[in-house]
Amino acid sequence: MLDLTNFEGYFFDLDGTILLGDKLLPGASEVVNRLRHQEKCLRFLSNTTTQTAEDCCLRLRSLGLEVEAGEIVTAGQIAAAYLLSHALDPKVLVVGAPALSREMVRSGIEITADPLRASHVLVGMDTSFTYAKLHEAAKAIRAGAVFVAANPDANCPVDGDLLPDTWPLVKSIEAASGVGPHVMTGKPSQYYGAQIMQDCGLAPEACLMIGDRLDTDIAFGFQNGLATALVLTGISHNSEWDAGQRRPDYVWNSLEELVSAFSSVF
Repeated sequence: MLDLTNFEGYFFDLDGTILLGDKLLPGASEVVNRLRHQEKCLRFLSNTTTQTAEDCCLRLRSLGLEVEAGEIVTAGQIAAAYLLSHALDPKVLVVGAPALSREMVRSGIEITADPLRASHVLVGMDTSFTYAKLHEAAKAIRAGAVFVAANPDANCPVDGDLLPDTWPLVKSIEAASGVGPHVMTGKPSQYYGAQIMQDCGLAPEACLMIGDRLDTDIAFGFQNGLATALVLTGISHNSEWDAGQRRPDYVWNSLEELVSAFSSVF
């Protein structure tokens, strides 16, 4: 494994890693500025389906972090890329937030509300999920539509609470349709990893994945051959490791520890 300062690509999760709520986390601004000064490849990899990359960019800039929308990758973008690469003319029934539908439309994917026309059912976080949406999604899948889950997240931390995210909706649709998801395209999937590595043009071993969740961020690194760093500023904690479970290469209390490692080098 490379020395901590010698990676060419540094991939950061957003919520719980770079920011929490409406505040940047300690060390976030400093580490991004140092890496940018060294002309490293920076990417911010989110499993969000409720915000577009542009939404995320505006949010980060409002907190004082200078990023470009092209450096941000969302689960919605990855789902759109998957649909376009696996279907000639997908017609997608979306269960999700307006941002997920906007991502499909921007990518040139047709959205349909007719379950009998849908070639795919795409599920993301949906705070307006209803019995009617459950029925329509299950009906489409029973009629042959391919079931796509945008991420495997069970919950989303918001203002000290945990809101149900994508996976509870996926499981309810699975129960109603009798069919599980054909694919999950978000972190930690290898499809997501392949898209990022192609985008950056780097070998996996030259990259470090930094995040706060063992089940998505760190698992993403493991599945895609990246070095991994867990920050204890979000969801996961040291106590969650099982005996014999593979551990991240680095564990930090916050990104300030990465800043300290860089201080003697650049």
